[in-house]
Amino acid sequence: MTRPLMPKATAVWLLDNTTLSFEQIADFCQMHTLEIQAIADGEVASHIMGLDPVANGQLTKEEIERCQADENARLQINVHEDVSHLGKKGVRYTPMAKREDRPAAIMWLLSNHPELEDLQIVKLIRTTRKAIASIRDKSHKNYEELQAKSPVLAGLCTQAELDQAVATAVKIIPVDKV
Repeated sequence: MTRPLMPKATAVWLLDNTTLSFEQIADFCQMHTLEIQAIADGEVASHIMGLDPVANGQLTKEEIERCQADENARLQINVHEDVSHLGKKGVRYTPMAKREDRPAAIMWLLSNHPELEDLQIVKLIRTTRKAIASIRDKSHKNYEELQAKSPVLAGLCTQAELDQAVATAVKIIPVDKV
């Protein structure tokens, strides 16, 4: 059985908000019954705030009601089969150490892939148009010290993302301009 997130906090919430037995809560949270009893008595986890397993999708109200009606029933964790959200990209965090490599990566992209538009570079390495313009017109504060560095080697994007951006840029440019 999959263990719930933050089992003690989940146990606190179940104790406060349901009429489940100590055994049912202990079984669900994979804790000992004496631990659950100690939490209920306020001897343990008095400082822990309860975590609602219904709100975070670990349990359903129907499952709790089913187990409240039958003391021998055991709570079953709600397993999500939908993993489609895992492949979607959201805003990605760039560590401070890698942020210093952005100007060098911009310089590399401008010299090696002039077909890329500014917006594509912005999305690829999460920078600003102002930074791209300052490197393009050589007004960046550290322009003299910059050495072009591949954004893939700098860890700012993957090779697949770079290839995709270049392929998209090539499709955008009309054939007569090449």
